[in-house]
This record gives sequence, C-alpha cells and structure tokens, in this order.
Amino acid sequence: MPQRRSGIQELRLSRKKHLHNLDIKTALKKTVKKFRLAVESKDAKEAKTLLATVFKKIDKAAKRNLLNDNTASRRKSSFSKLLKNIA
Repeated sequence: MPQRRSGIQELRLSRKKHLHNLDIKTALKKTVKKFRLAVESKDAKEAKTLLATVFKKIDKAAKRNLLNDNTASRRKSSFSKLLKNIA
C-alpha cells in the first residue's frame, strides 16, 4: 500500500481506470460471442447487425489502447470474412 497522499490518489485512479477498461473488454467479448453464435446458426440478418456493433466495440478498445491497431484490424477482417461466408 502506498504511504504518500499522491500514491494513494494514483492507486485510486488506476483502480478506476482498470475497472473501466475491464468493462470495455467484457462488453467486447460478449458482443463477439453473440456474433459468433449468430454466424453458427446462419442468421445473416442478425449477424450483420451484430457485426456493426462488434466493429464499434473493437474500435473503442483500440482507441483506449486495450487492443493494438493491427490486432483490431485483423479481428475486424476475420469477422467480416465470417459474415461473407454465410451470406
């Protein structure tokens, strides 16, 4: 545990940031899971709407530096390929 006042404040701030980042990550994972289920059930209309949401969440995670930019691009590409295969 930090002893100085500034250290205590920094700890509080880092915990807050950690929880916010965790919320973004879990929301992304849940959305991706829903998208993959829609792809597996071959529901193209549902998958198309979920793909836009997945892209939005991936971009948000990349913006917050939770994902590398190239990783975000690679995932977006692979998800769009999955959608293209069922259409």
